[in-house]
Amino acid sequence: MCVIEERPVIETQRLTLRVPAKADVERVAAFCVDHDVARMTTRMPSPYTRAHAEDFVVRCGTQDRARDNTFAIELAEEGLIGVLGMFTTAEDQVELGYWIGRPYWGRGYASEATKAALDWARATWRKRYVVAGHFADNEASGRVLVKAGFLYTGVVEHKPSIARGESAATRMMVWLA
Repeated sequence: MCVIEERPVIETQRLTLRVPAKADVERVAAFCVDHDVARMTTRMPSPYTRAHAEDFVVRCGTQDRARDNTFAIELAEEGLIGVLGMFTTAEDQVELGYWIGRPYWGRGYASEATKAALDWARATWRKRYVVAGHFADNEASGRVLVKAGFLYTGVVEHKPSIARGESAATRMMVWLA
């Protein structure tokens, strides 16, 4: 069994991935209040409040790192610009999800963070299989996952989106180390 550090940190050329902290609450709340961010996730409510952000940061600090890891995506000189998480599902698979604040869309940060997190998952967490999905109306997220090495499975699941208030067609993908 591998030992996971309590507060892992991943460095890339432009980003630092680290456990979300209390100091991130304001930025999380500011980005997640954007319905277009929230509606592309399964778990984020809309409207999103500061209380939601506070609860999110507290939950991240109490994760069992052998099963789940959430990272703040931090850009030097700017702070948190998004979040990436890897969670063990009920089927005992690791599933990856992320969001990026709107001002940072289209700059390659999601791709950079996803690739780095998968490298970490393989090398440190010893994971060889990760699943992900993107809502069918979010082609940009699909491109991010493909760039990171995910392959489409051909499966479309209907996953809930709290912000949408309904399920949405989700194109499922897999990454193999």
